[in-house]
Amino acid sequence: NTTSNACTVTLPSGTPTAGQQVQLVDYAGTFDTNKCTINPNGNKIEGSTDNVLLSGEREGVILTYIDSTQGWLATSGINEGTDALSPTSYSVDFLVVAGGGGGGAGNAGGGGAGGFRTSTQTVNIGTVITVTVGAEGAGGVPASGGSGTSGTSSSISGSGLSTITSAGGGGGGNGARGLSGGSGGGNSYNNGTPGGLGNTPSTSPSQGNNGGFQNSSSPGYGAGGGGGAGAVGTGGTSSAGGNGGNGTASSITGSSVTYAGGGGGSVEGAATQGTGGTGGGGTGSNGIVAATAGTVNTGGGGGGQFGGADGKAGGKGIVILSIPTANYSGTITGSPTESTSGSNKILQFTGTGSYTA
Repeated sequence: NTTSNACTVTLPSGTPTAGQQVQLVDYAGTFDTNKCTINPNGNKIEGSTDNVLLSGEREGVILTYIDSTQGWLATSGINEGTDALSPTSYSVDFLVVAGGGGGGAGNAGGGGAGGFRTSTQTVNIGTVITVTVGAEGAGGVPASGGSGTSGTSSSISGSGLSTITSAGGGGGGNGARGLSGGSGGGNSYNNGTPGGLGNTPSTSPSQGNNGGFQNSSSPGYGAGGGGGAGAVGTGGTSSAGGNGGNGTASSITGSSVTYAGGGGGSVEGAATQGTGGTGGGGTGSNGIVAATAGTVNTGGGGGGQFGGADGKAGGKGIVILSIPTANYSGTITGSPTESTSGSNKILQFTGTGSYTA
C-alpha cells in the first residue's frame, strides 16, 4: 500500500529454491505516484543485482526464482508494459552550449563562441534536471569603448548529477584585448598580442579556444577572430580580418550539427573581412560590408564591426538532452522542442526549463 509514501520490498536473502514465488500488487492504485522498489537482497532480478521498480497504476507482478544466473524473473503481471519491472535509473546524454560573445565595434575583434560541453550521466527515476540556457553577448557600442559583451553560461544540474556549466563566449575587443570565456574574443590591441583566453574556467575536455591577435600594420589593421569550440581564432593581417575559429559537430539530435563557431574580425577599408567559424560564427566587417550576428541557438560569436556602427551580437546558447524513449517520463517545463531519433527522445531547450526523469 503506497497511498501515503513509496516503499521498498526486500526479497528473501540466501539461496531461494527454484520455483519459489513472491507476488506483489498495487493495493490502492498509487504505484504511479509512490513507486514500489524491489531490492534483490544479494541475489539477482532478471540477471542483474540492481533494484527495479513497479511504477504503473494497479500494476502487479509474480516473481519466480529460477537460478543463481537469472535470479527472480517476472513470470506473470498485470497492467504492465513489455516488462512489469522498470529500472530505477538510466543514462541521459547532454549537450550544453553557452551564449556567444558579441563582436566589438570600431576596428574590432570577433566575439568568442560560447563554451561547448557534452556529458553522459546516469539519472535516478524522479530526479529533476534543471536546464539554464545562456544569452548572447551584445555587440560593442563605439560611444562606450566599442568592446563586445561576453555571453552568459548554460548549465544542467540535478540531485546526484555532476553539474555541467559552459561559460559564455568572450566579447571581441576594440582598442583592447578580447575577453576570456568559453572561447576567447578576438583582439584589437597591440600588434601580435593574443586575444582573450578560451576554456576559461578550465574544463576537461576543453570547452573552447583562444581568440586571434590583431595586426597593427597599415593599411588594414586586421583584428583577430573569436575562438571557436574546435579551433583558435586566426590573427588579422594588414589586408584581412582574422577568421573565427570553427565550432564542433554533435550528432546528439540524430544529425550532425556544428555549434560554437567564433566571430570574424574586422579590417579597415575594402580589405577582406574575417569569416565566421563554422557553427554559427558571424562575419566581420570591412567598413563597406557590415558585420553579422552569431546564429541563434548555436552559441556562435558575433562579427567585429569596422567604423562607427555597433558590433554584432553573439548567438544564444542551447541545451539538448537525449533520453531513451522507453524511459522517457514526459514531465517537462520550459517548452523544449521534442523529436525522436532512433530509440531516443530528444529535447532541445532554448530557454530555462526542466526534465523530470
